[in-house]
Amino acid sequence: MGFPGDDGRLPVIYVRGFAGTGSAINNAVDDPFYGFSQGSVHVRADGNGRAKFHQFESPMLRLVTDHKYEVPVHGDQWAFLNGVDSGSVNPASVWIHRFYDDSADTFGEEGERFSFEDAARDLFELIKLVLEKTGAPKVFLVAHSMGGLICRSLLQRVIPETLAGTEGKIDPAAGARYVARVFTYATPHGGIRFAVGFGLLEKIRDVLGVQGADIFGPDRMYEYLTPPALRRRLTRKAFVGTQMPDDGFPLDELFCLVGSNPGDYDVALGLSSKAVGARSDGLVQIDNAAVQGAPLAVVHRSHSGRYGIVNSEEGYQNLQRFLFGDLKIEVELAGFTVGKAAPPEVEFQLDVGLAIRGLPVMVHEQSAAHFCPVQIEHWKEGDPIDSPLPLLTTFLSSKAPRPRVGGREVPRLRHALMLRLMSIREKEGHFFFDDHLEQTEDWQDTLVVDIEPPGEDRPLPRAWAAWNSTIPSAVRDWNPEDKDQLRDMDNTPGRWRGHIGVPDFAKDFLGAKAGIILTVTPRTLVL
Repeated sequence: MGFPGDDGRLPVIYVRGFAGTGSAINNAVDDPFYGFSQGSVHVRADGNGRAKFHQFESPMLRLVTDHKYEVPVHGDQWAFLNGVDSGSVNPASVWIHRFYDDSADTFGEEGERFSFEDAARDLFELIKLVLEKTGAPKVFLVAHSMGGLICRSLLQRVIPETLAGTEGKIDPAAGARYVARVFTYATPHGGIRFAVGFGLLEKIRDVLGVQGADIFGPDRMYEYLTPPALRRRLTRKAFVGTQMPDDGFPLDELFCLVGSNPGDYDVALGLSSKAVGARSDGLVQIDNAAVQGAPLAVVHRSHSGRYGIVNSEEGYQNLQRFLFGDLKIEVELAGFTVGKAAPPEVEFQLDVGLAIRGLPVMVHEQSAAHFCPVQIEHWKEGDPIDSPLPLLTTFLSSKAPRPRVGGREVPRLRHALMLRLMSIREKEGHFFFDDHLEQTEDWQDTLVVDIEPPGEDRPLPRAWAAWNSTIPSAVRDWNPEDKDQLRDMDNTPGRWRGHIGVPDFAKDFLGAKAGIILTVTPRTLVL
């Protein structure tokens, strides 16, 4: 195996979401893998327009098959770990934080009351045991829903307090000594709010603690995310759930996967999704599902269930690229002056999608149809919009198997950025449709990008790009030419940055200097 972690495969610990009380906890405990072994079946149109079967195994099984991970449960993972020698277990292993077991009553005993703080403390104990028995320097944490808040409590309070010592000095970044990267599926980082009730439902929940759901309110979140020793500086009044301390766990090592499909979330006969609102995954509103400053992706999946975000191909593809990817790709919009000739009440919205060659799904999708487009600032006379607008961050792996085309493995990593700009007239909270053409874009195009990873004699990548509107063939048949190669316009060591302008015919509308900036940064595990 070599030195633990030297191939990028650290132990993975899964942390599940909220189960409430009673039968829901029992059902969670009855599952050996707390739900992370559940797959799904999807359909897509075939050549005759008929629905065709497509199977996704599960995020855990795919780690086993794609990355050769082991799942050494052997009856009881705690008993197994305590019974083996230190350093004898494969670091490329999967573990489940089974924090609900003591709260179940299926073992003939009355279950204990679930404690969020105990779950966070027990997670630290599991991490230390896994590190001892595997010899790995750190772990990966992968969490769904409330599990992401348990991970944040671990990183923001439990580990810093435990390591504070006799002097009580808190190091907010202490969690990075044990955890390399954190991936959250549909976590309510900003708590859970409702689109109905004018705040009354949240107050009732937080005061009464209905089924323990007050953990999603700001008061309880402040308690388990903020060490008492820091509360004079990090006050409750200034607390924002979606913010993590600047000097804490590095945000670049935290990824938030956000769902945008409330319609398929059928908990409580669909009442949950109605209460939370359309701009959500059915339980967590989009604005509350990510930590500010952390990389994220939006996918059209519900919080859980048949079309849930965890048991989805979209979720797994983002997961494996974030955990094992060695290239960070940042995409920004630059130089757009759209709306020069439009009245101020006309608003512009940009649909953004990202596809990667060889995958059957989109790995990022923001759209007006899903209530999460990118809002484009209206151009104002004397106030040009020249600051780059971040669109998305994704990760690629130069070591991942690549598709074979014509019997030969492709030499470059290809992805496509789909952009669709639409406008609508809105004034004083009302829409006006006099001159509106529904679902008709003002501009749309797809930027096809090929990235060649760094080589032994070349420390930085190279990239080629072309707009689909300028490619005379099918995209799959596009072969980049010298004219398509992007020049590195950044002298910063260890970073490549290129710019591609929009096609000439679109510049009058979008801006003379309108274009896309791509930044590619080689990425390594900090161990």
